[in-house]
Amino acid sequence: MEGVSFTLCSNLRIEGRTYLCRTERREHAMSLLDIVLGYDCNLWCDYCTITKEMRERALTARQVVHAMRQARREGYERVALTGGEPSIRSDLLPLIREARKLGFCDIKLQTNGLLLAEAANVARLVEAGVTRFHVSIHTHRPTEYERLVRREGTFPLLVQALENLVQMKASCASTRLECVAEVILKEDTYRHLPEALAWIHSFGMREAWLWFVSLTDGNRHNLESLPKMIDVIPFVETALKQVPEIKIRSLHLPICLLGPSLQHIHLNPAEEGVRVLSPDGMFDLSDAKLTPNTHTQVCEECDDRRRCPGMRRDYLDVFGDVEIASAKGESPSVGARRLQVLPVP
Repeated sequence: MEGVSFTLCSNLRIEGRTYLCRTERREHAMSLLDIVLGYDCNLWCDYCTITKEMRERALTARQVVHAMRQARREGYERVALTGGEPSIRSDLLPLIREARKLGFCDIKLQTNGLLLAEAANVARLVEAGVTRFHVSIHTHRPTEYERLVRREGTFPLLVQALENLVQMKASCASTRLECVAEVILKEDTYRHLPEALAWIHSFGMREAWLWFVSLTDGNRHNLESLPKMIDVIPFVETALKQVPEIKIRSLHLPICLLGPSLQHIHLNPAEEGVRVLSPDGMFDLSDAKLTPNTHTQVCEECDDRRRCPGMRRDYLDVFGDVEIASAKGESPSVGARRLQVLPVP
């Protein structure tokens, strides 16, 4: 597979403040094509970044197949189908079959899992070619789950979906099938992370990715949903101690705040060379709104500068770099521009 060169974003300036985004050129193999099939969904979560207008936008099957064929010609070996909610697409199975036919060795489906409550649907997806399921776990508490996703009667579906996935994985012992829980960290969920991971592990799932809520697009004004990272990390540490059997990966917490005991959970998919195709265009994952890609002046002398992607711009916009400055014993270089978040009672 040939290496691909690209230049990352330049410095960002917001109302007189300069955010130092990565500008160095990098050479690496682009390994994953991440396809956002469309923004429509069968849920409307209270932290969702997708707006009502965005839900009208979707890629056509022809566009998806063309992108997959081009990706294979360029040497991509993995593809992910995401959304919105990809399982509500009537052409999902044909698209997965086409991905397998093209020779993708890893086919990931990112889903809220509700339609996987029907075991036959799981079987159809695996038969079509899915090798990896990533299921969004908004919270493990039934009442809070249905309040958060804004749809009654959904929690039992999630539970059944997790049971179906683990049973399918066990029945596919001769083949590789991965099931990963993706857990959202927001102001009203992070305190329950240890219990949530224990609950996930009770189904037989062995890996969880931690996502930090984002203040972009449809969720840009929901400041109450965004907790401070320094408040969240102790609960991550507790979860790691209480549920050591489950592999935890953190996508948005900077290395300096994780500290030595948690640095091994740091995950930066953008380093792997991920190209994203969405209804709004094609771009590298490192430039995405949900990707940490910004360093401040405090980061410049850090020993982890080269391997840490930095912080998300929306987070810096709310809290500045006070936390990372404190961790390094330095003065902040970026102050908070938006109103501080008040804890949820």
